[in-house]
Amino acid sequence: MMKKDAHPDYHEITVQLTDGTSYKTFSTWGKPGDTLKLEIDPKSHPAWTGVHRLVDSGGQLAKFNKRFEGFGLKS
Repeated sequence: MMKKDAHPDYHEITVQLTDGTSYKTFSTWGKPGDTLKLEIDPKSHPAWTGVHRLVDSGGQLAKFNKRFEGFGLKS
């Protein structure tokens, strides 16, 4: 005999990529019909695009560059 309500609800959702395109898939995330908006996807992530950008959050990159400017590293 199987337990009732042992598994999460599996339903259709919409996944929206960073460029605005979207597709439908099945997931346990959210509620039926919800839209999952991605911040990072294969079209924008450096691991897939090969284009790397340095993002300075809170001046951490500037702090690093200042600390190691005398070691011959290019900033």
